[in-house]
Amino acid sequence: MTSSGLTLAEVLLGVMFVGLIAYALFGGADFGAGIWDLLAGGTKRGSRQRDLIEHSIAPVWEANHVWLIFVLVVLWTAFSTGFAAVVTTLYQPLTLAAFGMIARGAAFAFRKSISSLPMRRFFGACFAASSLATPFFLGTVVGGVASSRVPPGIATGDVVTSWLNPTSILGGVLAVLVCAYLAAVFLCLDARREGHDDLADQFRTRALGTAATTGLVGVVGIFVLQADAPLLFEGLIGRALPVIVVSGLAGVASIVLLIVRRYGVARITSSVAVATVLIGWAVAQYPYLLLPYLTIEEAARSRTTLVTMTVVLVLGSLVLVPALIYMFVLFSRSPHEAPADGHGDDGARASGAGVNTASTSGGAGTGRV
Repeated sequence: MTSSGLTLAEVLLGVMFVGLIAYALFGGADFGAGIWDLLAGGTKRGSRQRDLIEHSIAPVWEANHVWLIFVLVVLWTAFSTGFAAVVTTLYQPLTLAAFGMIARGAAFAFRKSISSLPMRRFFGACFAASSLATPFFLGTVVGGVASSRVPPGIATGDVVTSWLNPTSILGGVLAVLVCAYLAAVFLCLDARREGHDDLADQFRTRALGTAATTGLVGVVGIFVLQADAPLLFEGLIGRALPVIVVSGLAGVASIVLLIVRRYGVARITSSVAVATVLIGWAVAQYPYLLLPYLTIEEAARSRTTLVTMTVVLVLGSLVLVPALIYMFVLFSRSPHEAPADGHGDDGARASGAGVNTASTSGGAGTGRV
């Protein structure tokens, strides 16, 4: 036991859950940007929005999947019993999500390197559609686990109803809405940094509309969970209720901040709102990994495995975390900022030329999502 009363297995699972939250936030905003790409409009009308989206996600979209790989590796290595149950019972939505990620990545890469307008439209449609489908399928996986439809063992749960059920459909719809909401909020600040106040206002309107829709779906979801996932519902209105209240307050604060155009702070509060929903789910089903069949301690591997995994994670984080922070900070800078060497206007013009070149080639721009 640690000094805080948590076991090593619980600490390790908590670290894994931090990775899951990071993927929900950064990967979610990434997927959401693709959803707004889909809804941007025709080739001419939506060109400025798509340029902003591409410049925002181009430098970081591949890095976001590091968090998903991290979650899968920790679950597979340290909690293999739970991992085996999830991936064999829910292999259908997981496979569809994997295909979506592959199609999305390939389409995004090819769209930037092809000059033919019909082919660019085709790959653009593939990128946008997979951005919508992938978070939906991932949400159904969460719903299947949360609604107690994944018992321990190899494919012991129903491989169809485990993800085609009311809670899973709710999870998929909420995942899509949350991704779209996060992306809209993030893109507001990106548009303002680029000097496109009109685009910032457009994404602000979309963020507010998506927030309202998400709230309505969440209210309906209360009744869905009460009927379809009673154990999870009891946990949410019990020990997890304070966390859910924090999520609601953060969501309301985000709406107010969007209304007054405080986009930077709105990013923080919207992220808190989403993160606390996931934390609430974890608190609601604690101490179970697979509610109500398998506890965290029962799913954990030997102490030797857990200690080794902990050491590897600490050493790896010393390299990975600073690199990720530097990357996000680097691409958060406005292209109009003067360089640190003090070259003034000449340097600013050189910076602007670099951005224009990136835009022409379809390469990396100023990524923040």
